[in-house]
Amino acid sequence: MILSRLTSTFLFLLLGFPLISFALDNEPAEEEATFTEADLLEIQKYYTWVDSVETAMNWQNAGSTVTLGDGVATLTVPEGFKFLNPEQGKYILTDVYGNMEGENQGILFPANVEIFNDSAYFVIFSYDNSGYISDKEAQDLDYDELIATMKEDSKEYNKLLKENGYGAMELIGWASEPHYDQADHKLHWAKSLLPEGQEEYLLNYNLLALGRHGYLKMNFVADMYQLDSVQKAIPYLMPAVSFNDGYRYDQFDDSIDKVAAYGIGGLIAGKVLAKTGIFAALAKFGKFIILGIVAVFGGIFKRLKGN
Repeated sequence: MILSRLTSTFLFLLLGFPLISFALDNEPAEEEATFTEADLLEIQKYYTWVDSVETAMNWQNAGSTVTLGDGVATLTVPEGFKFLNPEQGKYILTDVYGNMEGENQGILFPANVEIFNDSAYFVIFSYDNSGYISDKEAQDLDYDELIATMKEDSKEYNKLLKENGYGAMELIGWASEPHYDQADHKLHWAKSLLPEGQEEYLLNYNLLALGRHGYLKMNFVADMYQLDSVQKAIPYLMPAVSFNDGYRYDQFDDSIDKVAAYGIGGLIAGKVLAKTGIFAALAKFGKFIILGIVAVFGGIFKRLKGN
C-alpha cells in the first residue's frame, strides 16, 4: 500500500535515521526514491489533513438506530460496523474520494477500518421512491440473458462517464448471481467491473430492500478479492434494515399507490439510469486515484513507484 509505505518512510525520517533511497516490496527500484525538504513538508501536511478528517467524523456505532429516507426505513447498525450520516458521507465520497455527486443516505464502514484505508470496502445507502416493484418475475429470470442486456446497456453508462471526465467501466459479468428472498423482499447480486486503464477488477455488490413506494439500496464498493468478506457481511446487513410501518412491501395498496415501470429484472439490469449507480461504482475507482492527494503528491508517488 502506498499509504503504509509512506507512513513507514515518514516515521523512519522522524526517528532520525538517514534515508536516501529505498525499494518497494524488496525489489530493486528502477529509479532511486529521493526526498527533498519540500517533499517531507508535503507529507507532513497530508498526514495533518488525514488526522483532521478522521477526528471530525461523528460515527454511529453498532446498536445505534438510524432513520433512512426521511422516515421511510430504519437501520440498526450491525455488530462490526460504523455509520456516517448523509452530510458527512457526502463529504467523504465527493470531497475526499473525489467522486461526482450522487444521492446518499449515509455510508457504512467496517468498525475497525479508517476512512483512508484503501483496502477496506464500504457501503453507500440510497433510497428510490419510483414506486412499488412487483416481484412476480423474480423466480423466472434468465440471468445469462440479463447480463448480456446489461453489457449492452453499459455502453450508455460509459458515455455518461466520459462526459463527466471519467474513464470507461467495462462490465465483465456476474461476481455473484442475483438472489431474491421472497419472504423478506430483499434482493442481492454482484457485478465484476474493470475500469479503463486498470488491471484489477472492481466488485460492485448490491443489496436491495423492497418497500411499498420504492426500494432502499445498499451498494458495497470493494475490490474483487474482498468478495468473500462482503458475502459474509450480507447476513448481518439483511436483517439490519427494515421499512417502517406504512412503508412496508406488504402494505402496498394498488388502488392508491404508484407502481414502478419495471420489475425485478429491470431493477437489476439498471433500466433506470440513475446517477447513484454510476456514482457508487466509481467510488472505489475514485478513491486514491481521483483523490486530491494525487495532485499534491504526484511527483513523490512517481518516484516511489520508480517511474
